[in-house]
Amino acid sequence: MGWGRFALRRLAGTAVVVLLLSAGVFGLLYLAPGSVQQTLLGTRPATAETIAAIQARYHLGDPVTVQYLRWFGDVLRGDLGTSIRTGAPVSGMLADRVPLTLALTAYGTLLAALAGIPLGVLGALRRGRAADRLVVTAGVAGLSAPPFAVGLLLLVVFAGWLGWFPGYGTGEGLADQLWHLTLPAAALAVGAVGMLLRFSRAALVRELDQDYVVFARARGLAAPVVLGYALRNSLVPMLTAAGLVVTGMLAGTVLVEVVFALPGLGSLLVDSVTFKDVPVVQALALLLTLLIAAVNLLVDIGYALADPRVRLGGGAS
Repeated sequence: MGWGRFALRRLAGTAVVVLLLSAGVFGLLYLAPGSVQQTLLGTRPATAETIAAIQARYHLGDPVTVQYLRWFGDVLRGDLGTSIRTGAPVSGMLADRVPLTLALTAYGTLLAALAGIPLGVLGALRRGRAADRLVVTAGVAGLSAPPFAVGLLLLVVFAGWLGWFPGYGTGEGLADQLWHLTLPAAALAVGAVGMLLRFSRAALVRELDQDYVVFARARGLAAPVVLGYALRNSLVPMLTAAGLVVTGMLAGTVLVEVVFALPGLGSLLVDSVTFKDVPVVQALALLLTLLIAAVNLLVDIGYALADPRVRLGGGAS
């Protein structure tokens, strides 16, 4: 499949997913307890005229399908709407918070890759030995640990008891920001390490059992050279794991940002759902869907670059 057809196919699939997801989120928010007028009025008394004005301002009297189609039409024109809770443009709110969430996701992915892939390689090379059993146990423990629970533990130990890292905030300047994001990124990375470890170990074990590895060893090729061939042929499963890790971290930032009081997309989502700020929640769902679709697209392209036998959007040719 050519690059043009592949891109069009992926764009069409992403559009369908965005449409279905946005409609589902809109419907769930419509059915959730509470209302926009309650959010705006709070505990203040309201007259019938005030409620009618709010309903007219936000078209709350229209059927839910009409409200959704109006929102979707505005999105297609580049208008994400205005926050019900703050009155600020939604696009500006997202632009202020996206860099932090992306930086936290990238930092967590880097930490996970630096730990998970070498441990997986170690387990594969020491298959059946004590080191391998230890690596497998560490992978299971990492996969079983929720990021928010790990974050609380890291916060208590390294920020509270030891005082090695700051407990909240984003810092100022690149070095200080990285220092502030280390504990949140580590909380996200723990589970990701387990996934990368298991995928990389399983992929490398399978490759080391292949005939070409046995033949290369029989010819007397150096062990690092043979390992390099096996690692290259293990890249596709590792890329799959990396894609799962990044998408999982984008979802995991929701609670981790709340634990560490970080002003990213996750904390914005929690606040917006709590106050039933429909435009912001819809925009966040749309943005996260597009980010996940972009990650999957990059993984598919990585397949084709890592292994020429893999066709774009298909299996091995």
